[in-house]
Amino acid sequence: MKNALFLTFIFTGLYLNSRAQDTILYVVKHQLNFSGQLSGWGLNNTDNHLPINLGARYIPTINYAIKQPSTRQFDFEISGNGFGTLGFHPFDQSHTDVTLSAYRAWARYSTKHLELRAGLQKINFGSATLLRPLMWFDQLDPRDPLQLTNGVWGVLGRYYFMNNANLWLWTLFGNQKLRPWDSGKTNPSYPEYGGRIQLPIPKGETAITYHHRVTDSRGLNEVFPGNPAVAENRIGIDGKWDLGVGLWFEGTFINKTKETGTFTNSEFLNIGSDNTFENGLNLVFEQLLVAYDQNAFAFSRPTTFSGLSLSYPLSLIDNLNVISFYDWNTNSSYNFLNLKRQFNIITLYIMAFWNPRNYQLPQQLNSGNYYSGKGIQLMLVFNH
Repeated sequence: MKNALFLTFIFTGLYLNSRAQDTILYVVKHQLNFSGQLSGWGLNNTDNHLPINLGARYIPTINYAIKQPSTRQFDFEISGNGFGTLGFHPFDQSHTDVTLSAYRAWARYSTKHLELRAGLQKINFGSATLLRPLMWFDQLDPRDPLQLTNGVWGVLGRYYFMNNANLWLWTLFGNQKLRPWDSGKTNPSYPEYGGRIQLPIPKGETAITYHHRVTDSRGLNEVFPGNPAVAENRIGIDGKWDLGVGLWFEGTFINKTKETGTFTNSEFLNIGSDNTFENGLNLVFEQLLVAYDQNAFAFSRPTTFSGLSLSYPLSLIDNLNVISFYDWNTNSSYNFLNLKRQFNIITLYIMAFWNPRNYQLPQQLNSGNYYSGKGIQLMLVFNH
């Protein structure tokens, strides 16, 4: 039923878009736009039990804005995610997967200093780019050329002060999917809530973030009995400076108010730096520390990762990006290369990866389905 209503909205938007030009001639305060992104790819992974994968995705988006004579504005966005894949092993095994879901569906009221947004939306923040302790509500993978991520259902308010400080407040509801740093699913019977204050400082900015949710710990730990309602509190801090080179730190502390073994407390700390040289080469380096313990800040079995990104413009239409992660506990490296070429209306990506078969990179565990082992991927993207 939800998909039927969603498709009806999409096709209604397409019809309205065809009449938008006539509408704008008479009511200039109303704007309707339709856009979309079509992508298709082929992937060969020699270490996967289904080594050949073909796929396509289409994300249609409708934006509608009502601009007031003052700085006030109402706008709306709805977009879908149509996705299909075919994986096969010549000529004996195959698997297909087709999904259609809402990608974004929100309404927003905004003024010069205030923004209120409700619905299915992307919420992300923080200073890190490769290994992000503050990846609380998104799944952005730095290697993904499309930068796709699931949204969350909720209400977000942001207020921007005259001195460039800003305050965020949010409440979320009905989000049961696991997010990158979640240990235990969110209990849908309880709303999530939190906030963030971001402040300007000399040559940079800093922020403190808080989030509360109630988790379902059943099945999380075999030693401790599961509980369908365990309160969890998160505190995050981050800061970034421009001192000729970029410097930042980002950290998260997560505490569960009931005993869940090693998942009772967890800490994540990132430090990083970036620099763009005169020849256009951009270099990013980050170091991440991850620890799960029964006692807070015990660091009894910490895990450390390093992340390195190199990006270089080969020409006006070509760009080369290399991303590498290193797991110091297992001495494993994850390597990714992306060659991008921009044509008039189409973008071509040629990607290669060389990763361990036992894929344990934090934050991108879902990517392990495709990118464990060695392989190459071709992708074509058309935006309209």
